[in-house]
Amino acid sequence: MQKKRSIELLAPAKNVTCAKVAIDSGADAVYIGAPSFGARKSAGNTIEDIASVVAYAHQFGVRVHATMNTVLYDNELAAAEHQARALIDAGVDALIIQDMALRAMNLPIELHASTQVGIASAEDARFYEQCGFSRLILERALSLEQIRAIREATTAELECFIHGAICVGHSGRCFLSRTTSQRSGNRGECSQPCRLPYDLVDASGRKILSGKHLLSVRDFNLSASIEELIDAGVSSFKIEGRLKDESYVRNVVSHYRCLLDSIIARREEFVRPSSGRSIIDFTPNPDKSFTRGASSYMLYGKQQGVASFNTPKAIGEYVGKVTQTSRSTFTIDSATELAAGDGICIIKNQQIIGTNINSVDGKVITPNRMDGIVTGDSIYRNYDHRFTVALTRSRTRRVIDASATLHLQESGAELTITDCDKNSCTIQREVKLTPTTNAEKMIQTATKTINKSGGTIFELTDTHINGSEWFIPASILSDMRREALEQLTQIRSQQEPTKRIAPDNGTAHFPRKIVSRYENVTNRLAREFYLRHGAEQIEQALETKSTYGERVMLSSYCIRREIGECLLQNPTLKGELYIEHGTSRYKLEFDCARCMMALYDQTQQNKQ
Repeated sequence: MQKKRSIELLAPAKNVTCAKVAIDSGADAVYIGAPSFGARKSAGNTIEDIASVVAYAHQFGVRVHATMNTVLYDNELAAAEHQARALIDAGVDALIIQDMALRAMNLPIELHASTQVGIASAEDARFYEQCGFSRLILERALSLEQIRAIREATTAELECFIHGAICVGHSGRCFLSRTTSQRSGNRGECSQPCRLPYDLVDASGRKILSGKHLLSVRDFNLSASIEELIDAGVSSFKIEGRLKDESYVRNVVSHYRCLLDSIIARREEFVRPSSGRSIIDFTPNPDKSFTRGASSYMLYGKQQGVASFNTPKAIGEYVGKVTQTSRSTFTIDSATELAAGDGICIIKNQQIIGTNINSVDGKVITPNRMDGIVTGDSIYRNYDHRFTVALTRSRTRRVIDASATLHLQESGAELTITDCDKNSCTIQREVKLTPTTNAEKMIQTATKTINKSGGTIFELTDTHINGSEWFIPASILSDMRREALEQLTQIRSQQEPTKRIAPDNGTAHFPRKIVSRYENVTNRLAREFYLRHGAEQIEQALETKSTYGERVMLSSYCIRREIGECLLQNPTLKGELYIEHGTSRYKLEFDCARCMMALYDQTQQNKQ
């Protein structure tokens, strides 16, 4: 019989609360920031907090992945190793890393190659698998075809992002933040200059576009592509958002849990890797949480329409167009059900103008203020009052289904509770029982008492009573049930998910002779790692020197393509192009053979 393939839903955890919300909402694994050396510096957590997440997660067979995915300097190696070993002692199931120094430390833990490693080809995927990475987290800009090619080249698990913000630059190869400040994306402190407005200018200084968010791309929503990605070989589906709040996590995780469950239910070759059932008491809708607009980005090839030039902010869901206005109301052409308390917005002159709804009468809306709303405007809802209330009041919980069998006889009682994973616990009581005058009532009372599992992770779904001709007090049954569930909880807590620790077999050969400055080798252990694996030259990391004149971003996104001026399609726009914001200036270069765009830092203040 062919082994079933696990399909994992991986959720972000800003903190302990968000981690538990993600688990309750149906995540099979969570990823959480360690105290330091994580790519979201402001989302760090103490070792003690991470240990508490592990304890909660393992009850459900949920894995916990800790992020240590920044580049490291020599003076940080000892501290990084100390922290990694503390995380291992805390019970985490995997470390997500970028710097090969951590691979070289031979840590007794499953290692995942962060998206910051920049895995975008079959050759790189094969190399890092042979170096001992059990999982490869893919570059966000890959197409289905590229993912299939990587799957054919490696047996390592593949993880990809399916929802949330997209880095416009190839992960781990972007230095844009360092051109504007001391904050570095490769050190967990990206200042997100890609979300700023830029002017597009030519070599003569002529402005082609002014004040547009030329690098701000829409957010992932691959809801419609999950099954294609599964068939392409992806096993772990990752939701971006380690800075997002618990409402976002609850809504988005619940949405993808429902999607994956429907696929797994239809296709018996797949299985969920964790246990339990999430009881979701609202209707998930990711369009109602923070989003810059849904995009499949480059999954189906290079295409237009992936950027959001007017704003990098969340404008919410499209409602409709204004067909008529009065002094204090407007009418829309949509049947979307708006309500008092909703927040709406329009985009005017590259600015978001927002207001609240006071009342609704069919399609006639009375806002708090009109703010220049005119016929033809597109209306977006960026706050759904009723949905938010339902989400806030949600008591979504995760339960382990269990069955119980009670045997009664004159000499006492025996209660066995077995959970959905076949873990079992039996509690016995030696007590003299007397015959009952109503066997049917005894069955009802015993069943009701045993099924009272509130306050635990269990839900009794199937209870059998044998020997109902004997009477047993409900207080004794309550004590037996409580004891059994406590012991069953202890059994589950001690069962750790399987860790796939892979060694570096020493035979892997780096696929290029030169480890470029963009690959950021910043310490001796990483340097020794690449030399040991066949690299002949290692350039000084761009992270450690001036960015002036250097390529500071490589992207599968292309401004020319986005504005309909692709060089391969007879463009009207000729010559060199630049983007500028304040004193920052970047030259655009276009690699048409690979269909990529690069930014080169031309900011005079960075010249050294």
